Parts: sequence; C-alpha cells; structure tokens
Amino acid sequence: MRYKYDIDSFREILDTLTRNKSRSLLTGFGIFWGVFMLVALIGGGNGLKEMLQNNFAGFATNSAIIWAQPTTKAYKGLRKGRQWTMEYRDVDRLKAQVPQLDVVAPMVSRWGNSAVYEDKKNSCHISGVTPDYAKVMEPTMFYGRYINEMDLKQCRKVCILGKKVYKELFPRGGNPCGKQIRVDSVYYQVIGVDYKESNINLNGRSEEAVTIPITLLQRTYNMGNVVHIICTTAKPGITMTEIAPRMREVIARAHKVDPTDEQGVMVFNTEVLFNLMDSLFKGVNFLIWLVGLGTLLAGAIGVSNIMMVTVRERTTEIGIRRAIGATPRMILSQIVSESVVLTAVAGMSGIVFSVFVLQLLELANTEDGILAAHFQVNFWTAISAALIIGIMGVLAGLAPAWRAMNIKPVDAMRDE
Repeated sequence: MRYKYDIDSFREILDTLTRNKSRSLLTGFGIFWGVFMLVALIGGGNGLKEMLQNNFAGFATNSAIIWAQPTTKAYKGLRKGRQWTMEYRDVDRLKAQVPQLDVVAPMVSRWGNSAVYEDKKNSCHISGVTPDYAKVMEPTMFYGRYINEMDLKQCRKVCILGKKVYKELFPRGGNPCGKQIRVDSVYYQVIGVDYKESNINLNGRSEEAVTIPITLLQRTYNMGNVVHIICTTAKPGITMTEIAPRMREVIARAHKVDPTDEQGVMVFNTEVLFNLMDSLFKGVNFLIWLVGLGTLLAGAIGVSNIMMVTVRERTTEIGIRRAIGATPRMILSQIVSESVVLTAVAGMSGIVFSVFVLQLLELANTEDGILAAHFQVNFWTAISAALIIGIMGVLAGLAPAWRAMNIKPVDAMRDE
C-alpha cells in the first residue's frame, strides 16, 4: 500500500504541474538558465585558467630576468642615456654576491639567420644558452636531449631545433638527431627537438629558435663575453621580491650604473606576474559563483511564487483534504515535493545542457588531436550544483507549504 501511495502522490504532483504548464515552464526556464550559467561559467573559467597556465607552463614561477637598457640617471660623471651591455662575468658576480640564488643562466641571441637541410630552408634565430637554462624555461623534448655540460666546455657544434624549424626542415617527420644542418656557413649536429610553445618568449619565439651552447655562439660570431639576458631562480623559501634590489645593485655597480636606476638595469620579477594571475582568477571565481547563485536565487523565488499561486488556486481542494483527515504533514510534503520536482527537472536539464556546451567548446579548442584546455567541470562540482538545486527547491516550497497548512476547511468552503 505504501508503494501505491507514493506512485499516486507522484502522479498528483505531475498533474498539478501540468495544469499550470505555462507558469511551470516559465519558472523552470529560470532554474534551467541559472544552473546552466553556473556550471558553464565554472567550466569556462577553469578552461580559461588552464589555457593561461599552459602559456606559462614550464617557466619557473619564482624567477627573474635581467637585461641592460639605456641608463635613465647620471652616475659618477657618466651621462644618462648611456648604452651598456652585460658580460659573462656578471653570472659569477651574481652567484658569489647573491647566495639566495639557485640558478643563474645567461643567454645570447642572434637574429636574421637561415637554417638549411638538404633542399629545405627556413629563417630562424640562434640562442646560446647553458644547461641551467632548462631549469628556468623547461623544454618539451620531442626527440633527443638538451644541451649538457660537455657540450658547453668543449664548444661542440650541436643544436636543438624549435618546433617550427623542425617541421620546415623535416616535413616528413622522423627523428632528426644525428643529422647535420647548416646555419649560415656553420654545420651543426642535431641532438634534439624542443616542442615547447609558450607566450613567454626570451629573445625570440622558442619554436623558431636553433639553440646551441652559449660558448659556441660567442666564439662563432666573435661576440666576446657579451650576455644579452640573465635568467635567475631563487632557492626554496626565498622570494624574488626580497633579492631583486640586491641583484640590480650587483650588476649596476660592476658597470657604473646607478643602483637605483630601475630602467637602466631591468629586473623583471615573474613572481609578481604569477601572483597577479592567481589573484585575477580568485576574483573571476568569486564573480562566477556570485552571478550563478544570484541567477539560481532568482529562479528559486520564481518557483516560490508559482507555488503560492498554485496554493491559492487549490484552496478548496486543500480544505476538503483537511476535512477528510489529511494531516498538515501530508499537505507540507505535497507542496514541497512539487517544488523540488520542478527545480530538480529544470536544474538537471541545465546541468546536462551545460556539459554538452562545454564539450563542444573543448572540441573547438582541439588541434592535431591535442586538447588546448579542459573546459568540463569535475564530478563534485556537478554534485554540488545538484545539491544546491535540491536545497533551493525545498526552501522555495516552504513558504507556500506553510500557507497551505494554515488553510481551514471552513474558510475553504466559504471561498467556494
């Protein structure tokens, strides 16, 4: 008998919602839209965050980049606007005078070069680095290995190809390691292919680079001890903000530049960039939940209003039920159940539709079978959204249910 009663109650709920079809559809759409906005915004925010993080993937978060610019302050009789360059000895100065540093990796670059393999030719730039550079900008080795200490000490004529250079010189693919390419008039043996793609580019895009040992580049092009940029990372527990002024001072004093000239000795602290990005997404997540929950709340108020109208229209019916023995608990469960069913159906439809839209968004951001970012929400986010829907459905039905419980049979007959 209990099972039959539950089935009959559910049918009665559906009949009630069907009789108020237009109002039910309108209110259900409000809940549907609110859930869709909440889930879609969360998934979209996660995907956007992942895409931005991919742009900085492999780049050390607690790092700084140093390079020379024209001075903006006069110092020790030297005029402002003076051009100057860093040198290889600055690496040793930083290691000796700033012990908080973990990695100090210099880089030298040369632009406007051409790489040639057999009948294939492609423009490129040459980057000279040390093995420690991989600790600052982690490579994505598709073939082979990165430059090591023996390459550096022996000035071996070896190179690593960027993704774009590799595809242009070797359009048929395959492992190019061991083959010889020519850059300008010098032949290099390929020891690796770096598929790194990043929006953080130091002295040129990594996919268009031919990377060789820094000592080889300096010797080949008679560049002496010139260093274009120095990349550094701090030891664990040390922030770059603490030691950036000291690094500037060490470099500035060695080249007779005012230690307070922040434009003359540029120290780009990436820690600030990553902290800014984290703060940005905390604000975005707060805004997403605020907009989503606000829309859901508006939908819940609509559900409460429609249930109020339903109770008013069913005053006589509820009064008769009370007269023939229906308890207040039965009336309460009936109204709350109608509210929960309405919000649950609309809410679940919103979740399913938002997951479908996010899946389409993922497909649109897939290239060569590689997904750029995951826009889907995780399982627990969907469960949380479902729980919020259920809670709002119960809360939306409480006020109408309380009104229905207070209807007296005599008043209902009088209204009839």
